[in-house]
Amino acid sequence: MRDNADLDNLPFAEYAAIVAEEGAKRNGKPGAPRLSFGELVASNLTFDEIKADYGEETAINVGIAQDPDAPEWTEEDWARARPAIEMDPELVEWAHRRRGRQKAPRKELISIRLDPDITEYFRAGGPGWQTRLNDTLRRAIFGP
Repeated sequence: MRDNADLDNLPFAEYAAIVAEEGAKRNGKPGAPRLSFGELVASNLTFDEIKADYGEETAINVGIAQDPDAPEWTEEDWARARPAIEMDPELVEWAHRRRGRQKAPRKELISIRLDPDITEYFRAGGPGWQTRLNDTLRRAIFGP
């Protein structure tokens, strides 16, 4: 395989074609058809079939190339791209928000061992299961 530094700067299609060619040399079975990367992408071969003849990395790259939801970006796409902070500053601010330290901690962080069926029951209720467990213990100890 070529030096990774040489491959890192190539567009995906060129990189994948080189990997497919070298994978076929290393992993190919005698008499197996030698398809170009483009032919592999257009083929109906399964991941396992491609992996057997061209190697796992080629099979992964074929899957990437076949994904219609993730096309390779063109130079025009990169030229139009803008940082998220420019497009929606409020969303970025919201995403970076953290709860922060409690001014007066009201809960004690502990480790406790519970039976699996107990934790399964509370977790099945979705987020907030620890609060529900706390409330159940509170009612059991102090009453309604």
